[in-house]
Amino acid sequence: MLHYQIEFDDYRQHLIHVTVRFVAQPTQALTLPTWIPGSYLIREFSKHIESVRAYDEDGRLLQIQKTDKNRWQLFNTDFELITVEYDVYAYDLSVRGAYVDQNRLYVNPACACLGLEGQEDSPVEVEVFLPPELKHFQLATGMQSKTLVKGRYTLKAKNYAALIDSPFELAEQTRFSFEANGIPHEFVVSGKHAMNEQRMKQDIEKICATEISMFGSAPFENYTFMTMATGNSYGGLEHPNSTSLISPRDDLPKANEPEQPSKDYQRFLGLCSHEYFHSWLVKFIRPENFVNYDLNKEGYTSLLWIFEGFTSYYDDLILLRSGVINQESYIALLKAQIDRYLQNPGRAIQTVAESSFDAWVKFYRQDENSNNAGTSYYNKGCLVALCLDLGLRLRGSSLDALMRKLYENAQNGIQVNERTIFDLCKELTGDSWLEQINHLINTTDELPLDQLLPEFGLSYNLKTEKALPFGLKLLDKPEGVLVQSALRDGAGANAGLSAQDVIIAIDGLKASDKLLQKYAKQAGTYTVYAFRRDELMQFEVQGQENALSTVELKVENQDSINKWLKA
Repeated sequence: MLHYQIEFDDYRQHLIHVTVRFVAQPTQALTLPTWIPGSYLIREFSKHIESVRAYDEDGRLLQIQKTDKNRWQLFNTDFELITVEYDVYAYDLSVRGAYVDQNRLYVNPACACLGLEGQEDSPVEVEVFLPPELKHFQLATGMQSKTLVKGRYTLKAKNYAALIDSPFELAEQTRFSFEANGIPHEFVVSGKHAMNEQRMKQDIEKICATEISMFGSAPFENYTFMTMATGNSYGGLEHPNSTSLISPRDDLPKANEPEQPSKDYQRFLGLCSHEYFHSWLVKFIRPENFVNYDLNKEGYTSLLWIFEGFTSYYDDLILLRSGVINQESYIALLKAQIDRYLQNPGRAIQTVAESSFDAWVKFYRQDENSNNAGTSYYNKGCLVALCLDLGLRLRGSSLDALMRKLYENAQNGIQVNERTIFDLCKELTGDSWLEQINHLINTTDELPLDQLLPEFGLSYNLKTEKALPFGLKLLDKPEGVLVQSALRDGAGANAGLSAQDVIIAIDGLKASDKLLQKYAKQAGTYTVYAFRRDELMQFEVQGQENALSTVELKVENQDSINKWLKA
């Protein structure tokens, strides 16, 4: 067994002290992941590791040498009992890192616990020690845990892979328990908030029960939701039997939350639904090359349109099926998803399969050109899932049936490759889906939403609104009008204006967003002055508006729409 000891005495300096004890193999090496499962970006967690030291069982200092960015080498250990200790700087409030201060101690072991090469399958025990003044903190984790005495806990994981996919939090917490289909769940919230606990419990229990029922069973024996309430941060990360969420406190249900959830609360429920669904789709049902992650380098797959896209389709659909939101609210969410797709010019440049493969270099590194040059495997993947669901239903099956097939395959050790969705669609309907699926994922052609949705009682009409002045997305600032992004081939971009420019004047008048919108509607050429960095520049811009496409969805036949929206 590998034994880790984690102490937080220096929490005011945002430091974690880690001690790991083990019987070393000859020339034992220790490594730290460079990325965390579920978030496809090399994050270089080792940059936060400080003062690595090693000792033999008599307490003598041993030589330990860093040989790579995330690897440390011991020499001539010969199966001795070794102690390695180090500090970790922990001030990353995101769901992917570690964060400690006087209010919260949160650790993703992927960025704090060095692993041992050759001993990855050994069982793991983690002892956690709290400083006396923080002993009142409560523990939340998906790991098996035991309270030894107040302020001291023992956590257990079956191996290193399980350890680094099981975060834990210690803080003052609001928490409640519930069962969904007989499975115990914990819901934990830290940070300042005024959550309506009864409403949250009522809704989250319905969501969890609906997802378990859809698959028929769950790949976990218990589940923990960990939520950090903040001013405006947002995000989530899935784990096998837990999720870490960070949310604006205003997104949590309020004391007077209406029967039909507010848009803010809908957003939080959608986040919970999304991360919970990942327990099946990506944590249990995986791309073939994610069965055993190589956390030292990128793990490329062109299948994130399935794992994130299908999940994005079901996260809102589950809200409807569970009765948490009504049909009108669901159609509004679907409209917003379609509008995002229509207002993304990059959909004509990058396929959704390419977007999946490029996640490592593009999705998590958005810049001013991202919307012009790329598409989102979340957004377009969601709409691909919609197209597949409707297409399958026209042939007597459904995406639900396909998801259950994926789950059954995973239970039998069969994971997802490039052919899986093609083959399962054929198995479910008897027809070849080669042409249809290739059209959806490997081309930049428009999705056939206008053909499919009317078949299920929902009219689909394109409109234009919210025109962009000169093809620019603008924001009023005290120093002028900030260009947030420039539409490729828009009048502004053609004149040479770029993202981050600050427009100060047009046609001899002080610039404002409202004034620029007025001039964009007029024919003519106008002189625009803007600062780029600290240099004043002049541009000659043609009056032009670039309209944004939007969709109008209307229920035309309720019986037809029920054939799609009902489970």
